[in-house]
Amino acid sequence: MQIIAGKYRHRKLQTSPGETTRPITARVKVALFDRLQPLLEDARVADVFAGTGTIGLEALSRGARSVVFIESDRVAVELLRSNIATLKAEEETLCWATDASKCSFRPKGAESFLPFDVVFFDPPYLYASRMKAGTMLYRSLERLARDEITTAGALLVLRCGHKTELDVPAAWRPEQMLNYSSMDVHLFRKDSGKSESGAAP
Repeated sequence: MQIIAGKYRHRKLQTSPGETTRPITARVKVALFDRLQPLLEDARVADVFAGTGTIGLEALSRGARSVVFIESDRVAVELLRSNIATLKAEEETLCWATDASKCSFRPKGAESFLPFDVVFFDPPYLYASRMKAGTMLYRSLERLARDEITTAGALLVLRCGHKTELDVPAAWRPEQMLNYSSMDVHLFRKDSGKSESGAAP
């Protein structure tokens, strides 16, 4: 796996075998990021369920100001940190080893990384297929909609298996669905009139 475009173009990244259940090919990365390019310049990005960081590091390469990576798998986190070190991108990134379905999305001492302008949300396909109101994954999207976590009009990029029926909080307004073979990429915009408030549990 390598970075497609930007300041880290052609730099190779380590990936873990566990990511084979949710592959993202170079062709899909090109199509998706070429579409998102205008929104990435100077953006504060969250890469949720980050794996080894291939999505967030592509965003950073293409002009994002900063990226917070959220990942709980220990092996993936080690490879992610190695990828960040290889690119010498420590100052622009934060690797938070935590469970995205439970966390506050507010890492301590990282105020300059918030609020997020763009959120990549890439849960395992099985988790996404079971996301209904009241589930932990659904509540994590509610927390992401809080005004101290994401900006007004923030973009949510949610990847799931093809034809997965999603139940997403009303705070995220559907904007577009892109199909890439076996996967769908849903683009949502934060509806500031329906954003959540208050401290995370």
